[in-house]
Amino acid sequence: MPEFTPQVLDSLRQPLETGEISVARANAHVSYPARFQLIAAMNPCRCGTAGADGIACRRGARCAADYQGRVSGPFMDRIDIQIDVPAVTPADLALPPAAEGTAEIAARVAAARARQMERNDGVVNAALSQVVLEKVSAPDAGGQKLLIQAAETLGLTARGYHRVLRVARTLADLAGSEQVHRLHIAEALSHRRARTGLVSGVPTAKFVSRTPRNPFYS
Repeated sequence: MPEFTPQVLDSLRQPLETGEISVARANAHVSYPARFQLIAAMNPCRCGTAGADGIACRRGARCAADYQGRVSGPFMDRIDIQIDVPAVTPADLALPPAAEGTAEIAARVAAARARQMERNDGVVNAALSQVVLEKVSAPDAGGQKLLIQAAETLGLTARGYHRVLRVARTLADLAGSEQVHRLHIAEALSHRRARTGLVSGVPTAKFVSRTPRNPFYS
């Protein structure tokens, strides 16, 4: 992702936020539908080795700082799920295949989508307005307490707060739960990158993905 210029990446902020793109000219202002799903990847540094076990980046910490700094904070704030994918080790290659196959996962996703469409009058969670989202995604007492605590600890923006709720609602749907519980909030939070880990706008921590190391689980 950082191979694109910052200007190109930031031009996606409006359609990611509103699902529309506006073109303004001297005599006209036109909006076009532009709802899409963004899936992107990036290395920790230009060399691709920063943070790897037993491997040091050849250019030092500045390499990762400069490379990751090409992606702005407001752009990252619009990405719902941010996952660190470590390098595959020989031990990983020797592991048996996952118990849940692609067909089973697809069936679970289809059931979750049908569940939210029925609850939301034909609208998926991703397209819910903020007012409706807060109504259908209201967490239980433990989840609400955790969300407030995390909003302060992680420095969540208002946008980030509602995106955590949106992801948690979908996680609850995948689990077949009508209520958003603390566990769903914790998992959604594990996919957000902490703003408090930024130094001069450059991330200093990895993406959090492995839930046993998520500090918001107990």
